[in-house]
Amino acid sequence: MNKKTLLSILASLLFTTISIAQKSTLPSLNVKTLDGSNINITTIENDGNPIVISFWATWCKPCKKELNTIAENYEDWQDETGVKLVAISIDDTRSMAKVAPYVNASDWDYEVYLDPNGDLKRAMGVSTVPHTFLLNSKKEIVWQHKGYVDGDEDELLEQIEKLSK
Repeated sequence: MNKKTLLSILASLLFTTISIAQKSTLPSLNVKTLDGSNINITTIENDGNPIVISFWATWCKPCKKELNTIAENYEDWQDETGVKLVAISIDDTRSMAKVAPYVNASDWDYEVYLDPNGDLKRAMGVSTVPHTFLLNSKKEIVWQHKGYVDGDEDELLEQIEKLSK
């Protein structure tokens, strides 16, 4: 194993350990609903069950692939774990008009909100999408994942199942 690979593995382990060790909560910020009204992200409830917050954009192919893949099994996930998925679009004011038509065509059963100014994205340290957060019953961030490749949804489900036991 070369130095670069070893350093990459160590950095990844360190990031994972830090993100697990630091349970943080959602910042008190407003996002927009698809009909244009404001909602504070901290008011999202799920009766003590896990909440997944997924940052995405209409121009992001991996984001759409992840959310469409989860949508195929979302009803089963909800039955098994009680999880709720909230999709936060980071489309800016120029492209946010594409969000509602895409969501409607995709037949997602998620709550979808807009963060056109990027306030929530910045406050939560989202630099690339997709970026997925998992919240426990106290709405603390207990796990997060950046990017998407086929199979990442299985890891997410494992993390959700750990919380719902």
